[in-house]
Amino acid sequence: MTVRSLIAQVALQEDFNFLVTNRIPRRLATQFMGWFSKIEHPLIRDLSIAVWRLFADPDLAEAAKPNFSSLHDCFVRELKSGARSIDPDPSVLVSPCDGIIGASGRIDGDNLIQAKGFGYRLADLLPHPELVDHYRDGQYVTLRLSSSMYHRFHAPHDCTVEKVTYISGDTWNTNPITIKRVERLFCKNERAVLQTRLGASGQLVTLVPVASILVASIRLHGLDVLLHLRYPGPNEIACKIPFRKGEEMGWFELGSTIIVFAPPTLRLDAGVIEGAVVQMGQPLFRLP
Repeated sequence: MTVRSLIAQVALQEDFNFLVTNRIPRRLATQFMGWFSKIEHPLIRDLSIAVWRLFADPDLAEAAKPNFSSLHDCFVRELKSGARSIDPDPSVLVSPCDGIIGASGRIDGDNLIQAKGFGYRLADLLPHPELVDHYRDGQYVTLRLSSSMYHRFHAPHDCTVEKVTYISGDTWNTNPITIKRVERLFCKNERAVLQTRLGASGQLVTLVPVASILVASIRLHGLDVLLHLRYPGPNEIACKIPFRKGEEMGWFELGSTIIVFAPPTLRLDAGVIEGAVVQMGQPLFRLP
């Protein structure tokens, strides 16, 4: 048995995984990782990346550059040109990120699923009553980014980001083990709410990046702020940032989750199946 397979076997033990990744000072650990991951000393960089690769299996061959200045630089790596294909169909909203599909489907009023047996309400996740009303009986997809995945997220369609709301919170792990144990986890964690208006149809589609333990920050292009646990505000940022379909919008600094909300008039693509792995640019929703 290899060292990696032994570590993976231990890590998959649910009680052990939950204990190690949650029963620690989560905010302190997250802030520490934000600092530590940016250290550019060659020895620390190489050891950090080597240890990380014992627990994960990132495809660094896709990276735009072969060498990295720090662990952080490796996490937020860009991809080679052409590494992802963007579905060109104008009726298709594509996945904004690489991810594993969690819960998805029709929202029951304002109730939706976190995991089997655990639900939560739109009103507890979204900060504005008008947004809750807009997505009542709408559609949603939860996309989980593992730590080894490509961490940048992109525009699902030609759109304009009209408003960003930052909500400070906890940093529970967002892996399946914790999602099955902590009720309303997404509503408790640090998150941002990105309201985007589609260019052609005028539909309002909202992305909710949810932070996780060790996720030091969320960066959005077009805003001169870094959204993180010590961000002083303002918590609501009016803006008008245009993006083309597939254009990079920002990144996480470690794995986490993005929840995509669409109005009832959109429908899920047939390929959206729980547990499936999707890449940025593949179909997620279809316009009517």
